[in-house]
Amino acid sequence: MSSGQPKVYIEVIKQINNIINDDQLGSGDKLPSERELSDRLDVGRSSVREALRALELLDLIETRRGEGTYIKPFGSYRLVEILLSFLLKDENARKDLTETRRIIELEALKLACDRITEEYIEKLYQLLVQAKEEWAHGDLPVEEDYLFHRTIVEACDNRLLLNLWVSLVEYNKVAIERSLKREGRMSLALIEHENIYLALKKRDCKQAMLAMSRHLENSRF
Repeated sequence: MSSGQPKVYIEVIKQINNIINDDQLGSGDKLPSERELSDRLDVGRSSVREALRALELLDLIETRRGEGTYIKPFGSYRLVEILLSFLLKDENARKDLTETRRIIELEALKLACDRITEEYIEKLYQLLVQAKEEWAHGDLPVEEDYLFHRTIVEACDNRLLLNLWVSLVEYNKVAIERSLKREGRMSLALIEHENIYLALKKRDCKQAMLAMSRHLENSRF
């Protein structure tokens, strides 16, 4: 498949969006079944399934066992088309993905400076401790690194930002490991995480933003 040719299930997402509009479906309404969508769109059920999985990942629909698939209380369906056209294309999307992650993560951090709870502060501290222990034993703390960043985005208390961030990072999670494997990078990353944590603990937004900007720049995702 050429880079200019969209993947089938991205087209299916667009068509599902059209069905939602045509059938005037809203929050809490049930979507047609996989079989019905497959028939109406004249595509395979596997492509429909992939499209629904992508919509569910973005928290726009939910599947209830034995009942069907329902639209969640949320509105911006065009967002799905825009986001996935970047995430699920070829490697030329990497630069856009990196820039978008940076924007989302810095904005989430800005919100987290005001909204972060002591529970999240403690979770960040524990992740720092775990990461240092892993590294001391010669293991690369990739999961702790991922969770440190995710916890900050969770702490901003904005569900859409979290869903966008997860979509971006899950797609490119291997880049975290690749970044941390660079010579000398892991030790520096731990120091940078600690600086971010300390600034958040003090609710020092300016220092936190500076520390995160430096960290993301050095990480080269």
